Amino acid sequence: MEKIGKYDVIRELGRGATSTVFLAHDSFADRDVAVKLAFPEVLKDPERGKLYSHLFLNEASLAGKLNHPHIVQIYDAVVEENLAYIVMEYVPGGTLEDFCDPAKLLPVERVVEIIFKCTRALDFAFRLGITHRDIKPANILLAESDARGFSGDIKISDFGAALTAGTDRTQVSGIGSPAYMSPQQVKEQPLDHRTDIYSLGVVMYQMLTGQLPFQASTNYNMVYQIIHLAPTPPGQLRHDLPPALEAIVQKAMAKDLDDRYATWEEFAHDLAQAVRNKQLQARQDEFADTEKFDTLRALPFFAGFSDVEIWEVLRFSRWDKVTPGDVIMRDGEKGDFFCFLAEGELKVTKGGKILNLLTAGDCFGEMAVIAGGHKTRGADVVALTQAKIVTVKGEALHKASETCRMHFYQSFLEVLASRLALANARLAAF
Repeated sequence: MEKIGKYDVIRELGRGATSTVFLAHDSFADRDVAVKLAFPEVLKDPERGKLYSHLFLNEASLAGKLNHPHIVQIYDAVVEENLAYIVMEYVPGGTLEDFCDPAKLLPVERVVEIIFKCTRALDFAFRLGITHRDIKPANILLAESDARGFSGDIKISDFGAALTAGTDRTQVSGIGSPAYMSPQQVKEQPLDHRTDIYSLGVVMYQMLTGQLPFQASTNYNMVYQIIHLAPTPPGQLRHDLPPALEAIVQKAMAKDLDDRYATWEEFAHDLAQAVRNKQLQARQDEFADTEKFDTLRALPFFAGFSDVEIWEVLRFSRWDKVTPGDVIMRDGEKGDFFCFLAEGELKVTKGGKILNLLTAGDCFGEMAVIAGGHKTRGADVVALTQAKIVTVKGEALHKASETCRMHFYQSFLEVLASRLALANARLAAF
């Protein structure tokens, strides 16, 4: 096969029960893409053909809608009687299935980071009225990976079985993987985002322990266990697992909807807290993406930013830890960067006199970017305590997306207005 539509086929990437995925090249956009091509005989199947065409149409309808850094983008689709294919972003690193093997388990903190990113991506989809309904390791792709599996990022794929608000929400039987289905899904009850929360809890359980919470030789037995039995607590299978993470998994996988996480925000918050409370043994010189995202999301400066823009800022910012006495900015030096204080206290001094004290959430040094060029610093900024500093270079900001830059400059105006109001209040007091 040389072409699928206008796309030049490079090689086969893999195949499933209903389709083959090819690596292809889009010469018009000059990028490699993944093309999922349905088997012709599947589309003609007298019993299931309409169902599989529906699934392709369902996924194709999401083209251009799910623009999130942790969701595979859908670029194009063709769904006809004898030909159906979907053109997607090519993600080269494989799937999470490799890291569910007991011999290849990732460090706990890496698992938390992956699951956290999934919660934010699925929350983004939920806010568009979309419930995935087939969350499993095979549908979570790695953008890149190395021999240890630490590098790279994740992207959720395969929204063919998704439910979309405002459309026919009838349960489709026979779609999905029973081992990852919620009790509500196996009982074919009406579903919402909480079924995805359960399924992601199963993925987290498997990535932490190396085994599924329920194992059975038949689907009937699997369904019975999902509905009636409690899984082995993950802490009994991985003894170094922090109790907080065991509690998170168990809450995500609660059989009763009232006991399960009600929102993706609650799920993500507990994962972030596990990182913030030092319950995970991450390397001291590193910041987990979980902590970075949660930190930026909580800062007032970023209140108007979307989650997608927060992830963008996370990618082009630098994160550092400083100790008391460290100089972050020097009076008289030129600089083209600005900073946020994520944690700790700093002092602003001029000629040895303290002009101001900075605390968590404060932005400083932004005039170097607002004024353009390399503006000279007007004071020293020195650490009073151990602190965490987020640095953004002017060049990186200029290359950011238009909406991201717009939100930065809006927030800069709010910061300057607050400072002016404070200065006026101080003058009025004299």
